[in-house]
Amino acid sequence: MLVLLPPSEGKATGGTGPALRVDGLSLPGLAEAREAVLTELVELCAGDEDKAAEVLGLSPGLRGEVAKNAGLRTAGTRPAGEVYTGVLYDALGLASLDAAARGRAERSLLVFSGLWGAVRVGDAIPSYRCSMGVRLPGLGALGAYWRGATEAELPREADGRLVLDLRSAAYASAWKPKGEVAERTATVRVLQSRTVNGVEKRSVVSHFNKATKGRLVRDLLSAGVEPAGPAELVAALRELGYAVEATAPAKGGKPWALDVVVTEL
Repeated sequence: MLVLLPPSEGKATGGTGPALRVDGLSLPGLAEAREAVLTELVELCAGDEDKAAEVLGLSPGLRGEVAKNAGLRTAGTRPAGEVYTGVLYDALGLASLDAAARGRAERSLLVFSGLWGAVRVGDAIPSYRCSMGVRLPGLGALGAYWRGATEAELPREADGRLVLDLRSAAYASAWKPKGEVAERTATVRVLQSRTVNGVEKRSVVSHFNKATKGRLVRDLLSAGVEPAGPAELVAALRELGYAVEATAPAKGGKPWALDVVVTEL
């Protein structure tokens, strides 16, 4: 199973690990593109602070992120699974998984990023600020930029594996599974079900969408299940107590769409 996650906007700071080694990160086919994005981001942030803040979409209260980006090459690192914080990662709770589940997480989880393309949770990275929606002056929109590198690297990573895609739209733009990989891919939407005047009403949730996805991944890792495809994933999630409604694609080369229905947030 390969699980595709978005990063978190908030990130832990104060890494105590050695300085970044781009060539030491997983998915070496992304190394050249990572180096290009890193170089431009560092140069941008080491130059005109006002321009960097504008490009990165930073509010006045976040101007300190510019200086942090300027020092990325020498900053201390920590595992990506510790750098990314926020609702999804709190619910996932990597640090409290047992050893077997943690090993599965390190093999299965890929976190997409405007700066790194995608990394494993064990990869050592510094805290940074660069969303997938950023348009760098020399490289353009990062979602489009990353597609060239990911389309060569990620199909190999996904070969023969179920792909559980939990990314938001901006990060999904960096790699879209195609062909037989897409047929082994399932996307997930979280819906809240409420009864109003005797009638069920459903709505898409946002904040709790992330929490539900984090819990879902944690439960799969803890249970040690390895679904072969989307149909088996649906069965596994139902066995774990989730209310799941699945829509199989009408034609080949498309992913399955899963709705996870919750009544309590």
